[in-house]
Amino acid sequence: MVDPVSTSNNVTTNVSANKSSLGKDDFLKLMIAQLKNQDPLNPMDGTAYAAQLAQFSSLEQLTNLNSNITKTMETNQSLTQSINSTMLATLIGKDVKLSGNELEIAGQKSIKFDYTLPQAAASVSLKIYNSAGALVKTISGAPNSFGDNKLSLDLSDNTLANGSYTYSLEAVDANGKSITTTAYKEGTISGVRYTTNGTVLLIDGAEYSMSTIAEILKSGNGG
Repeated sequence: MVDPVSTSNNVTTNVSANKSSLGKDDFLKLMIAQLKNQDPLNPMDGTAYAAQLAQFSSLEQLTNLNSNITKTMETNQSLTQSINSTMLATLIGKDVKLSGNELEIAGQKSIKFDYTLPQAAASVSLKIYNSAGALVKTISGAPNSFGDNKLSLDLSDNTLANGSYTYSLEAVDANGKSITTTAYKEGTISGVRYTTNGTVLLIDGAEYSMSTIAEILKSGNGG
């Protein structure tokens, strides 16, 4: 009687030594090794072998499907990036409103703000803070009418050096109670820049991310 030779453990060990999971090629090698080393007097059951072939076929189909899905996703990503780049280029020359309280000073002569008051205010002031959070400039007597208002921050005196700042617009009523309002910066898109941290828009010489755009206005109307 010929002693059965089992190499399944050896094959599995060799495959597992370099991989954490079996692929379709590994699965096929195991099947071939199993056939080569089966007991001639007690061959593998045909039903069991057919089941293994069905498993191999399913594994191959799943592997091919996964590969096709990955390629499709890569193609769609490239197409999306191309479309986004084309759309961004059409924004050059457009005036926009920017949300957020970040402020970038990069040599521009002025920065325009747009805000809406739900009621007339007794006073409105714009406060500028440096990167350390210290108050460095206050503009008092800003427009305080009910509805839409505009304010321009004059930078021609160079009292604020180029750099990153934050700002807040504070409005109070006749009783000194705070009036909630949100201010938007206004500017004109002059270019698009692709950086390692993502795409940024050049607006009045400063860089802003796409996510800060709250509204796109007509070209050259200054808001």
